Amino acid sequence: MNANQHFDTILQQRLDEKESEGLLRKLVDKTSYIDFCSNDYLGFSQKILHNTNPLPSGATGSRLVTGNSALAEATEKIIAHFHHAEAALVFNAGYMANVGLFSCIASKGDTIISDEYIHASIIDGIRLNYANRYKFKHNNLEDLEKKLQVATGQIFVAVESIYSMGGDEAPLEAIVELCKKHSALLIVDEAHAIGVFGNKGEGLVCKYNLQNYVYACIYTFGKALGLHGAVVTGSNTLRNYLINNARSFIYATALPPHTYLQIQEAYTLLPLADRNALYELISYFRDAVKSIKDVTFTDSHSPIQAAIIGDNFKAKALTEKLAAKNIYAKAILSPTVPVGTERLRICLHTFNTKEQIDALVNEIKKISA
Repeated sequence: MNANQHFDTILQQRLDEKESEGLLRKLVDKTSYIDFCSNDYLGFSQKILHNTNPLPSGATGSRLVTGNSALAEATEKIIAHFHHAEAALVFNAGYMANVGLFSCIASKGDTIISDEYIHASIIDGIRLNYANRYKFKHNNLEDLEKKLQVATGQIFVAVESIYSMGGDEAPLEAIVELCKKHSALLIVDEAHAIGVFGNKGEGLVCKYNLQNYVYACIYTFGKALGLHGAVVTGSNTLRNYLINNARSFIYATALPPHTYLQIQEAYTLLPLADRNALYELISYFRDAVKSIKDVTFTDSHSPIQAAIIGDNFKAKALTEKLAAKNIYAKAILSPTVPVGTERLRICLHTFNTKEQIDALVNEIKKISA
């Protein structure tokens, strides 16, 4: 056995350990399944055309080298206007936006306080920073205030408006008041709210008219917009600071030109999307699961719903049973979620039907029978 084979043996042992613990991840081709898993809440991935304009296939470099264009900057102005912000800066992915922002926004001696259920990308960004870091209990205002009282330097508070694993909403208005009281800057990840909430799909910050009290927002294009990339909105000063300090922006090849056209098209479609149809399906699902007595569902009025199974193996088994019925919903395992809260994560979309929801709910009922 050569060195390569020997190391592969070590890696396989690690994979076997994960499998024995019910933690082994596998790729799934979902194209033939009824989709209760993707973040394509409005079905935009099927609506936005592959633009046929004679544009280059690539950006040829980072935005700071050859990748910038009038098209990119025009797109950012459209986005900033849509979200009632002064400026916007596009990143290649939500992960890159969060890592770039949080890794450079604070300095040594400052403090970043984040909800314990915040996105992993924000956690990774904070870890790259020299600031002090505290976590507060999920959506717990009392615990947040305790952390604010001991924070030093410039204080930043990081939350999601809609949390990705349970679909529950942050108490944004109350958090804004606490931030005002302690002179903290609030940063809101709107990944799962854009397109879904607000008169035009602007997200919850705009829905509650809080944009003047939130320092920065992150909007990703890979959820309701059905595309790729992300944007940070805020002041012109913040935009210029990120251009000069966010390494995931500085050293990344820019998005290809046609992607900016698709982003513009998505923002044109957002005000026209039938959000009421989505809300109706959410209500239909919530009513349907009330009859299931032995499974707890998260308290969510968003497209993200979750059935708490409480065991990795049982959650995976439920996913497999659903797949056998041509239904795809994803098991979320610990440590992605806390031990004992392993779950089936269900995403509802405008293209799902009530009949499909009935089939899904009936299968979940069987595990509690």
